[in-house]
Amino acid sequence: MSGQRGDTREKIRAVALELFAEQGYEKTSLREIAERLGVTKAALYYHFKSKEDIVASLYHDVQLEVEKIIAWGDAQPRTMETRRELIRRYYAAMTRDQGSALIRFMQDNHTAVQEVKAADQVRERFLRLAQLVTDPEAELADQLRARIAFFALNASAFALRDLDITDEQRHEAALAVALDLVSGSRADVDLAPG
Repeated sequence: MSGQRGDTREKIRAVALELFAEQGYEKTSLREIAERLGVTKAALYYHFKSKEDIVASLYHDVQLEVEKIIAWGDAQPRTMETRRELIRRYYAAMTRDQGSALIRFMQDNHTAVQEVKAADQVRERFLRLAQLVTDPEAELADQLRARIAFFALNASAFALRDLDITDEQRHEAALAVALDLVSGSRADVDLAPG
């Protein structure tokens, strides 16, 4: 029976995210989510008490995945290959259903993200991941480059949405850029104006 409850929760989250994308988080009501699902508001309320609860459950699932990645990274030697593997693992987590849905929600609902309490915990985990891929002895620009690698993975849905490409093409491009950013120094690049 718990599997059926989980399926119902997944359907609710999928429909809610669909509505949030169509009309925005603020303009979507629990009643509209229930109507789209073909259930009563009371039935919806059994699973989630508010829109924030729906989004918080998504954050929670992604947070569990990220915590596993952090635990793995903490147990590894601080090498370039470890940093690259952290990027690959994060990429895998964020391109699965919950991760991908969370990124889309965050990009489309900036104001709502600020109000969701669970977002603070995600930000903390993100900073911990950033520390794991950053060589503390590296130049500041290289430390920033390594941290921006995560943004490349997260921002690709927004940055490339005007292109006629598949999700797979977008994900592959984002991973290539992220791995490049985390992989090394660009100290030899002349930044002085021509």
